Amino acid sequence: MEATVGDKLLVHGRVVGIHDRVAEIIEVLGNNGEPPYRVRFEDDGHECLFSPGPDSVVRHLAAGPGQR
Repeated sequence: MEATVGDKLLVHGRVVGIHDRVAEIIEVLGNNGEPPYRVRFEDDGHECLFSPGPDSVVRHLAAGPGQR
């Protein structure tokens, strides 16, 4: 898994009744975009160190004009 600052991390709920959560990656602590990440969850603003598991998906920022 590779991510950059600003990407979104979608964490799927693992049990019935637990909703998916979305977090913004605010710092990449691993090498070459690998975990762990410092994230801020959108629903409550909680920040934490996070190593995503198989229930997580990175949604990369769309590159705008002049960006790579």
